[in-house]
Amino acid sequence: MPPDLQSAAMALVSKIAEAVPTFDAEAVLFGPQLAFARDSAKFKTACTSRRAGKTVGVAGDILEQRGGAPNLYFTLTRGNAKRIIWPTLLEYNRRFRLGYEPNESELVLRKHGRGAIYLSGADNRSEVEKWRGMGWGKVRGDEAQSFPSWLREAVNDVLLPALMDHDGDLGLIGTPSPVPSGFFYECTKSPKWSHHAWTVFQNPHIKDARGYLDQVLKLRGVEESDPSIQREFYGKWLYDPNALVFRWDAARNAYNEAPSGEWETVIGVDLGFDDADAIAVLGFAKARAEAHLREESVLPKQTITQLAERLAALIEKYHPLAIVMDTGGLGKKIAEEIRKRFALPIKAAEKQHKMAHIELLNDAMRSGRFFAPASSRFAQDCTLVEWDRERSTNDKLVISDRYHSDICDAVLYAFRESLHWLHVPEKQAPALYTPEWYAAEETKMEEEAELAYQREHEEDDQWAA
Repeated sequence: MPPDLQSAAMALVSKIAEAVPTFDAEAVLFGPQLAFARDSAKFKTACTSRRAGKTVGVAGDILEQRGGAPNLYFTLTRGNAKRIIWPTLLEYNRRFRLGYEPNESELVLRKHGRGAIYLSGADNRSEVEKWRGMGWGKVRGDEAQSFPSWLREAVNDVLLPALMDHDGDLGLIGTPSPVPSGFFYECTKSPKWSHHAWTVFQNPHIKDARGYLDQVLKLRGVEESDPSIQREFYGKWLYDPNALVFRWDAARNAYNEAPSGEWETVIGVDLGFDDADAIAVLGFAKARAEAHLREESVLPKQTITQLAERLAALIEKYHPLAIVMDTGGLGKKIAEEIRKRFALPIKAAEKQHKMAHIELLNDAMRSGRFFAPASSRFAQDCTLVEWDRERSTNDKLVISDRYHSDICDAVLYAFRESLHWLHVPEKQAPALYTPEWYAAEETKMEEEAELAYQREHEEDDQWAA
């Protein structure tokens, strides 16, 4: 190429490059969002109200890469990641002509053939294990209040070592949950983390948030001091048991070792939310008006064969009275396939009147007639499943889709089938030679005499005939 033509071409490329906007978080983030994004602390939290713009803030944050290091965004499930932040990333990529190549099936944004931004779920350990093989620049965990208890393990064992390569940093973002506990709550209170907080009232994209809150207060008939209002609109950590669907209380419902005796069992199976199968084994004894969660498992991405083998092993171990499975949708075909191929006794779970059955389970927990290990996934999930206050009415309660618990559904299916409520209390014999003992002996002799009299007359009647 002639020098003059080459020079003109380079000048044209330079002009085109100058005309293409470069991404700057300041172009899309407002004050508190930008403060979080630009915070240079190694470990930081953002605890916000609902609709405060935290996810948009994270999108602007992770698009600002550090020295070419890949960034990781994770939330409760891959489905949530795709729904929550993927569209925003694609919009910014298009608007600012950032040149990322999106791969929707993998939820990865690539540039120059290399992964730059990865989206992931954290609903099971196999997904978390995928984070080990990378060195990360920025790691952002969204909806952190809803993560299972092993978020602590994922951070300590998987993420912290992965930040060494690029001198990366970790940010956890979420809203307060109805129970002030868990790893995210501890991080928001720790002096070892840098903390950020803002509310919907600081979000310039939400018009008249105060007016909307006034309407909500009037509609629900509550004061501004109501725990749910303080949590959802002001981002405050307040204990709010009325927001929870399941009334688990560790002090009342936890057990370390199941009582001895003869137990009957029922197995409940919930087939797959985001490809996870949950199995709950409930035990009950004839002499006890209570049920115990004896064993549980939440297993992602199982094949029908793996699920059937797991159930067969539980049948061999517990000899259950029934296996109750969610047969809605594809569940009916899966249950039928298991019946045919493995000859396992599968019963369709009763899915009608779910709210009534939830209340029966709650009543059993309130009255100390349902027990589960304190460390069980069921116990943990009971602190995360909430009512949707915005969609619920006086006539119809709606469970929020912010967190779905497979194991709670499996327990509910099994609880409906357990027969603990048919218990017959064991009669304790009175002490010898007490008034109660003499009365019992007298009653026993009268019953035996009556039975002998009836037999004698039955024989007389037979001879007479």
